[in-house]
Amino acid sequence: MELIVNGHPTYCYTGGKPLDAAKPTVVFIHGVLNDHSVWILQSRWFANHGWNVLAVDLPGHCRSEGAPPATVEEAAAFVVALLDAAGVAKAALVGHSFGSLIALETAASAPDRVTRLALVGTAYPMTVSPALLDGALNDPQRTIAMVTTFSHSMLAPPLGPGSWLYGSSRALMRRVLASNRDANVFHIGFKACNDYANGEQALAKVQCPALFLLGEADQMTPPRAARTLAQKSPGAKVVTVKAGHALMGEAPDEVLFALRDFLA
Repeated sequence: MELIVNGHPTYCYTGGKPLDAAKPTVVFIHGVLNDHSVWILQSRWFANHGWNVLAVDLPGHCRSEGAPPATVEEAAAFVVALLDAAGVAKAALVGHSFGSLIALETAASAPDRVTRLALVGTAYPMTVSPALLDGALNDPQRTIAMVTTFSHSMLAPPLGPGSWLYGSSRALMRRVLASNRDANVFHIGFKACNDYANGEQALAKVQCPALFLLGEADQMTPPRAARTLAQKSPGAKVVTVKAGHALMGEAPDEVLFALRDFLA
């Protein structure tokens, strides 16, 4: 599905279903150097179980045009504009990594528009090491290989013959990077994560139920880096699965079931 958001074509995967005003809506927001495809299982399940699904490509990523958001706040404003363009008054937000910060800031800046908030593979502050920031800018291909290694764990079982999580993740990141010849979405996204300083203030403004969905062996956003924030959210639910940072690929069923139970 293509929507015009802030004057630019924006792609949203809907799970093959048309938007229906009578149904609740869930928006899936990807992380750095990802796109809507990281949510394929989860978005298809919700689309076939009574939900409108908007699994978005952020601006400047793959099938969406426009400048990539340089800050979390800018990306949150885009999400609100996306809801307006879709004619959706309220939605649940599910964000992974960079997308989790975007979802958090959106829920804080537009609390009347957000019904549920799921933060997947999250941390605050989401500090990015100087080596990764420099590598994303000056040696992105080598840094993609590093991030792929850091994002996966040995806890995840094989998904079946011919599956290769490392290879598919690396290929996706290369494709997303190559999709924008005018801007380095890798470095821009990492810098936005690293610079975001509004996490605790944003959480204090959230008015909806929150879920922290974490990977037990996550090296990019370790669970300990999310627990402090979770403790500041009274009533927040914390679920930990056996996976690294790439939760949706390593533990797809567990992530789906946690989201299903939380959004029900």
